[in-house]
Amino acid sequence: MHHLPTLQKISAQLLSNPVPAYRRSLYATIDFNSKMIGIKGPRGAGKSTLLRQYAKSCGIEPSKILYISCDHPMMAGVGLYDVAEAFYARGGALLIIDEIHKSNNFSQQLKAIYDVFNLQVLFSGSSALRLEHAQGDLSRRAVVHYLGVLSLREFIEIETGESFSRFDFSYILEHHYDLAALIMNKIRPLEQFGNYLDHGCYPFYRESLSDYPQKLLEIISLTIDVDLCGIFNIDPSKLDKLKKVMYMLCCTAPYELNISKLSAAVGSSWPTLSKYLERMDAGSLIHIVRGGSGMRSVNKPDKLLLDNPNMFHVLCAQSDIGTVRKSFFVSQLSNQHQVHYHDKGDFIIDDAWVFEIGGRAKTASQLEGNPKGFVAADDIEIGDGKKIPLWLFGFLY
Repeated sequence: MHHLPTLQKISAQLLSNPVPAYRRSLYATIDFNSKMIGIKGPRGAGKSTLLRQYAKSCGIEPSKILYISCDHPMMAGVGLYDVAEAFYARGGALLIIDEIHKSNNFSQQLKAIYDVFNLQVLFSGSSALRLEHAQGDLSRRAVVHYLGVLSLREFIEIETGESFSRFDFSYILEHHYDLAALIMNKIRPLEQFGNYLDHGCYPFYRESLSDYPQKLLEIISLTIDVDLCGIFNIDPSKLDKLKKVMYMLCCTAPYELNISKLSAAVGSSWPTLSKYLERMDAGSLIHIVRGGSGMRSVNKPDKLLLDNPNMFHVLCAQSDIGTVRKSFFVSQLSNQHQVHYHDKGDFIIDDAWVFEIGGRAKTASQLEGNPKGFVAADDIEIGDGKKIPLWLFGFLY
């Protein structure tokens, strides 16, 4: 493996760079004693940063750590197993592999590395990364975590330097008044919430606010052109259709998207288009919200939202505030909960709680006295009874 010295030099340079002090909340939940750990999630969410933070603080001497990125030109045509073998022979202990979805048949290679060498392996990859149907079932060996966009809570922690607790969904429903009062002692939630909707979903907003929209557009393009194209072998001539879908989601409320309109606009048959949509959902570009139990019927198509509120700001000339609010709600909840749409409200969570999302004047009239019906309202700092401030759902993770 004649490339190893060069790879080690690149690795040493990468790991000598300073890393952000702020750790995503996922960091504390990972059991770093596991032998093989994967982190998947959207581009720009901070996967590489998390890997580097671990490398800096794990107590393993730098010469025994190798950090490689599969999209580096040096890795073209180089097998992961060969790298691991050469590195292990020279006393390696921790192998960190970034952007693993760029490496050919990585699943078999990881499985072989796991079975043969006494190495700890951490890897990261696109949200659309698939380990399930790779031969030899890697999923039994690797523990894979999902790192999504920043929650509102994490954004506020970065902005203020204060720390805030996470709250369970059911706890928020029961104690929202006291929680909001407690948090309002430290911050002005509506000010922070407004900033978050505009630019708070990806940690790289800190590098430069004026470049943020451009960077986010690049991330969307690269996810489509490089990641989804590579992982799903999508014909490159079809990639513009995926971008067209993203723009279509700007100019309609999520409830007005009908199948024939979307198919006609994109110029694809519905079966082809629905396959694309599944892949965009897997790649953290959109959320497909399906009907709740008992609502799955042919004439009720799924509803589509852009993955997070910031995408509306960079893709849409005029974004609909109602749709942005729904996108926020779904992005914060879908991390740990099942979100479906519902005919007696906007969403039903875990097939139990029904929610209407709206502004401060939103009433519960649509919920017809449902004991498990709630309103998540924007433009209010503190709630009342079944009316909960929308921003508070940013404290779930």
